[in-house]
Amino acid sequence: RLKDLEVAEVGDSDVRVKMLAAPINPADINMIQGTYPILSPLPAVGGNEGVGEVLEVGRRVASLKPGDWVIPAITTLGTWRTWGVFPEETLVKVPRDIPVLSAATLSVNPCTAYRMLTDFQKLAPGDSIIQNAANSAVGQAVIQIAKAFGIKTINVVRDRPDLPKLVERLMALGADHVITEEMLRKPEMKDLFKSVPKPRLALNCVGGKSTTEMLRHLQPKGTMVTYGGMAKQPVTVPVSAFIFRDVELRGFWVTQWKKDHAQDQESLTSMMDTLCQLIRRGQLTAPVCTEVPLQDYKAALEASMKPFISSKQILIL
Repeated sequence: RLKDLEVAEVGDSDVRVKMLAAPINPADINMIQGTYPILSPLPAVGGNEGVGEVLEVGRRVASLKPGDWVIPAITTLGTWRTWGVFPEETLVKVPRDIPVLSAATLSVNPCTAYRMLTDFQKLAPGDSIIQNAANSAVGQAVIQIAKAFGIKTINVVRDRPDLPKLVERLMALGADHVITEEMLRKPEMKDLFKSVPKPRLALNCVGGKSTTEMLRHLQPKGTMVTYGGMAKQPVTVPVSAFIFRDVELRGFWVTQWKKDHAQDQESLTSMMDTLCQLIRRGQLTAPVCTEVPLQDYKAALEASMKPFISSKQILIL
């Protein structure tokens, strides 16, 4: 429900923020459904991501001032609101010279893409990676960040009526190859690897057959990182992949990464600086977005749960 609430008083270490824009992510839906590993105590405000402008700061606040743009440093902040008062340590300052939609969608998906590309395999220019759900917000960020780093991407998507349009869009972002899950299983994949080296890293957001097929194309000692399970099916791995190719299976959750690095501000700042530089250079754009006024939140929530929707719903606050 959309409710009017009193905004809390600003304490000594608090920051009053006017929210500008906040996306609807799958994790937000899962939290509302009660199926996410972290749940807010009820009653709660939805939304884990977004950007706002600082209006007022408490007298002990040192890192922020009125006029600054901020994004959440933690999950469960509750960004689907027009105003909020938050403790200083729950916010991260971002530059105001990046587009508002890029700032609103910065703290989850680009961070996930960046960490997966840098933390699991030492990739060099010319190396390749393979990913499924390549048209997701993480997938789009992976394509662009990999392109900026000189890494080739093989991008797997589900077949759909508007496939040529989707392929064209992903290629425009910098994808090297876009294939369907059906093509992934065909012998013709051998031809693709004449022009691109076999990937050392696979990024899995789907599970089920898609995962097993991607694994077949990984180099020996390659790594598959699972960060989602859209098919709601387990990851099935042939024994031969472990014995004869020594592949490694890992998982990634950006919330856990942020918890683990809560005392390591340098890691977070360095990542944000790199991502903001890519945004400024036009090498990392926001995912395709549909802007929806807050009062139309029901339509936005429904649209965000439809299959084959490649546009992220953004609440404009």
